[in-house]
Amino acid sequence: MAEPEVASTDSEAVPTPENSTPLDDASPLEEHVPSIDTPTLAPTSPESRLSRNPSFSGSSSTYQEDWDSNFPPLDRLTVLELLDNFTLPQQLEKLQKGISAQTEKVRKSREAFNTKSRQARERMVDEWRRRVPSAEEQLDRYRKRMRNSVDKLGKRWNDTKAITLREKISFIFGVMNIFVSGYLIGGWPEYMHWWYTIQILYFMPIRFYTYHKRGYHYFLADLCYFVNFLLLLSVWVFPKSKRLFTAVYCLAFGNNAVAIIMWRNSLVFHSFDKVTSLFIHIMPCATLHCIVHLISPEHQASRFPAIYTIKHSPAGSPTAYANVLSMLAWSTIPYAIWQLSYYFFITVRRRDKIAAGRPTSFTWLRQSYSKVWIGKFVLGLPEALQEPAFMFIQYAYAVLTMLPCSLWFYYRWASAGFLGVVFVWSVYNGATYYIDVFGKRFQKELEAMRKEVERWQGEHEGLVGGGGWSDHGEEKKVGLGEGISGKVLDERREGDEDSGGGLDNIPLLNDERPAAAMVTGLEVGDGGARDVARERRQGRGGI
Repeated sequence: MAEPEVASTDSEAVPTPENSTPLDDASPLEEHVPSIDTPTLAPTSPESRLSRNPSFSGSSSTYQEDWDSNFPPLDRLTVLELLDNFTLPQQLEKLQKGISAQTEKVRKSREAFNTKSRQARERMVDEWRRRVPSAEEQLDRYRKRMRNSVDKLGKRWNDTKAITLREKISFIFGVMNIFVSGYLIGGWPEYMHWWYTIQILYFMPIRFYTYHKRGYHYFLADLCYFVNFLLLLSVWVFPKSKRLFTAVYCLAFGNNAVAIIMWRNSLVFHSFDKVTSLFIHIMPCATLHCIVHLISPEHQASRFPAIYTIKHSPAGSPTAYANVLSMLAWSTIPYAIWQLSYYFFITVRRRDKIAAGRPTSFTWLRQSYSKVWIGKFVLGLPEALQEPAFMFIQYAYAVLTMLPCSLWFYYRWASAGFLGVVFVWSVYNGATYYIDVFGKRFQKELEAMRKEVERWQGEHEGLVGGGGWSDHGEEKKVGLGEGISGKVLDERREGDEDSGGGLDNIPLLNDERPAAAMVTGLEVGDGGARDVARERRQGRGGI
């Protein structure tokens, strides 16, 4: 019986035809086992190398085919091919570890976020609980506010110090100014220009200081101040200049005088600003009326030769400047100088300041007359043409007011009648201010207090029941936080103090508003502008 075949391995010597022996002559299997060569690292001879000859039969041929099909030849293997078998598992293991670390990090972040959110919610609830006002605290707050309101109203009603010392002094000087001016006009008209000069040297520095402090100093470049400056030059520096006097007379009796009506200058004795504005517009006319019509011809010829020459020149003579054409022509020259200077030095050079909110005559009039047809016309033009259109309308208004100046110059009673109408108009504006503003102001305060009492009662009841009351008596919801902290009480109290008291809620020209139906009236006098222009905010730059 033949012995079973022993599977050959890499460590066994592959039989060759030369060294193979028949099994019959061979010794038993135990004798052949010790003779198998053990693989060593020593170099092998060519005879001991593996043979790739496919002529071998049996198991050797099958093994060789499997080797060739699964692995490339050994002489063609590279290091990278060997290393690739080890790199892929390492990368998979590293990726798995990274995913596990990120998952753990996200889990910890979620737990930390939930913990912080819970702690913040607990702190907020604790803070709300600490700040919850009790019913007694809410009632005390209500009583305190109502007591303050009653005390404030009582002070306005009973306290004689509501009018400050400065307002008292202004009232006294205002009344005395009217008395002294009337006395000089009736008894000593030749000294009227002295009285006018003394007053303007008193009023103008104060006006300049207060306007510059409040941010209104661009209004000091208006035409009314320029006219007063020209009148001082005509009286004290150039009394012989007929052309200068003609221009001053037309501008004073034209723009300045009509501005009292257009801008509603008011004779309010306790207001220093209103008294100053009325003085700037009416006193040049009163002074010119005295030196033209009330002083003697001898004194006029010696002290004011230009006036005497114009008044006594025959019609058609070269010195007869009191006709309409001459007055318009000679008054246009200083007017053009003022207008161009104002445009270049204020409108152009101070454009950045004006754009930042500094009020000027043009910006104020553009806002005041935005709903009047003439304002709509100017605002409907391109922005580059609005200022030229405004200047043209302003000059047209000046021409219209100067047309009757020849009549005022030649006829004494016509001039006196015109001044009387203008002055009575200012007195009427002052009476309207005293009655309507003061009387209605106190009436509004009483009405506001009544509404405040009703509103506080409703709010107190609403806070107890979880709701509040609106200004119109309609119930509305109050937020939980506002209801707990009582913030709604503070906000509505502040709203009451600000309503009707802020500058934004006061309509333009409230005290000095010209008639809306007037077509002209764009001459820029400060009478209305200074009383309604908004105060400069703190923190703005200088001029």
